[in-house]
Amino acid sequence: MTRFAARSLIDWKPISERIITARFYSKHVKTTIVHVYAPKEDSEESVKDEFYERLQDVLNNKKEHDMLVITDDMNAKVGEDIRGYERIMGRHGIGRINDIGERLCEFCDMNELIITGTWFPHRDIHKATWVSPDGKTRNQIDHVLINKKFGNSVIDTRVYRSADIGNDHHLVCTKVKLRLRKEQPKEQGSIRARYDTNKLKEKNVMFGNFNDHFAG
Repeated sequence: MTRFAARSLIDWKPISERIITARFYSKHVKTTIVHVYAPKEDSEESVKDEFYERLQDVLNNKKEHDMLVITDDMNAKVGEDIRGYERIMGRHGIGRINDIGERLCEFCDMNELIITGTWFPHRDIHKATWVSPDGKTRNQIDHVLINKKFGNSVIDTRVYRSADIGNDHHLVCTKVKLRLRKEQPKEQGSIRARYDTNKLKEKNVMFGNFNDHFAG
């Protein structure tokens, strides 16, 4: 964690061996980041169920107005077919959806999250987060999710293959810039009244009321 991020950290909490959360101050809105490591496709159904139940608990208990970012090795292929998931996916996924991918899409749909890596038109090598040693299989299984109301703040999500992160997955980066609503103009009735200060130059105005106030 950078020094700047450390100074911005409000708190952090390990939820399980697969989920950890951290909350940060920012200039305009506080940010909750959830990092997860999901079960693999061949894991038992009970393990998958438990993971998503714990993750749902985290979302149910987060601060309502925070920007929520979930970074993850979801092991989920969401594919390029967006039928039924137009609200949460763009047209730039790759491959075919798998069982965990369907779980992820349903989870995102239920919680108003978007899968940012599917929204931006990049070459497949900049969308695939894992490539087999022989280079024949490319999967988009690491994702960055964000709550939908902040979706317009996401500028880009792409893979950087040159980054050395110490495993067989590639680095996924998301750029976010908050776009705040313009302040609404104040209603006419809320404008502060103006006073005719020229009247203060008149002797009767300056002292008459003052003397009347303390008279008797």
